[in-house]
Amino acid sequence: MLCWSLLEEIAGGQCCCYLHLKSAFFLFFPPADIISTVEFNHTGELLATGDKGGRVVIFQREPESKNEPYSQGEYNVYSTFQSHEPEFDYLKSLEIEEKINKIKWLPQQNAAHSLLSTNDKTIKLWKITERDKRPEGYNLKDEEGKLKDLSTVTSLQVPVLKPMDLMVEVTPRRIFANGHTYHVNSISVNSDCETYMSADDLRINLWHLAITDRSFNIVDIKPANMEDLTEVITASEFHPHHCNLFVYSSSKGSLRLCDMRASALCDKHSKLYEEPEDPSNRSFFSEIISSVSDVKFSHSGRYMLTRDYLTVKVWDLNMETKPVETYQVHDYLRSKLCSLYENDCIFDKFECAWNGSDSVIMTGAYNNFFRMFDRNTKRDVTLEASRESSKPRAILKPRRVCVGGKRRKDDISVDSLDFTKKILHTAWHPTENIIAIAATNNLYIFQDKVNSEMH
Repeated sequence: MLCWSLLEEIAGGQCCCYLHLKSAFFLFFPPADIISTVEFNHTGELLATGDKGGRVVIFQREPESKNEPYSQGEYNVYSTFQSHEPEFDYLKSLEIEEKINKIKWLPQQNAAHSLLSTNDKTIKLWKITERDKRPEGYNLKDEEGKLKDLSTVTSLQVPVLKPMDLMVEVTPRRIFANGHTYHVNSISVNSDCETYMSADDLRINLWHLAITDRSFNIVDIKPANMEDLTEVITASEFHPHHCNLFVYSSSKGSLRLCDMRASALCDKHSKLYEEPEDPSNRSFFSEIISSVSDVKFSHSGRYMLTRDYLTVKVWDLNMETKPVETYQVHDYLRSKLCSLYENDCIFDKFECAWNGSDSVIMTGAYNNFFRMFDRNTKRDVTLEASRESSKPRAILKPRRVCVGGKRRKDDISVDSLDFTKKILHTAWHPTENIIAIAATNNLYIFQDKVNSEMH
């Protein structure tokens, strides 16, 4: 079980260029439980996190208070369950971690919720249901559930449902195993709500949600001779509206859009999105920092958002030659690449997220900073998720990293950045300005001040 030692609310706010952060909920996980993925469901009422210990924690947004009808509901723990356990592959002498790599919610079809969770090898489908009534008045069972002696049954009664304390039950519905030789880095649910895909370093498989014993390989970039391997798959996602389209990114910084109508094996892409490299910026680290760590379709389906080590880029599906927008996340680290390579930070995989209207994008950085970029005004802001800023009535102030020259009072020097504090995983509510930030073993949930004032 997770120990929840701290739950605090931040009141107050700081006027940023497009997001007025009013309040946040700060949740502290034990040090061993480093958060490895964060995901809102399609309504935003539920938020799931996975950690290195193989656990999934689901938060539910509480309804608005009667005393404060205009207040936004807090997110409280709804359910906790163990999704994956550590395993050992005896044939390959390989230890399989229990760490949750990705969580994806399925669109809700009935009163129950469903989600997919995966570690390096095995994908599981979970069903989350509520029970607040229990049947009483069985004819053949006593109160303890034991079978009665039939000779003692002299009359029949109609069983009735009686209220009970709410119980959240999480049950495994499917286990999709043995589909990947290499580590699974992405899962994505198709818009047809019947299939999903999973990607590892060299292959992408297509699964039917009802069939666990087989999958269809739709991308295979493994060369006949592994010495000829030049790139690996880093992320993949289905188009939000067209069930035949999906995109996958590579360690060389390219994106490939594939159409499953063209052929069963999508080794030949429909479109290749690649930005030509500037020869003047070529260095030993060029290929490492150009590797795409995350790709996300916009809600409209018109654009793709990618994150590499130093930048986030917005691509138009109709333009393959270059991104339509490029935003520098922490360009001040360009001079620090050598030391970042030595401490392995240069291989960190940052995620990115769209807001509900595709007008603002968000991604993480070091020192528990996260960055937001307004696509309309071209303004940006750096904010910090820290325990110091999570005190009651604290104000979340914009931060600024100083490279050299004059420093303002609250500026932080690039040499003072803590590279052990990093925000790799972020998520944005599908319709509202509510964001979830995973900072190592802390979860922060910030909400927009403007939202509560517009009611």
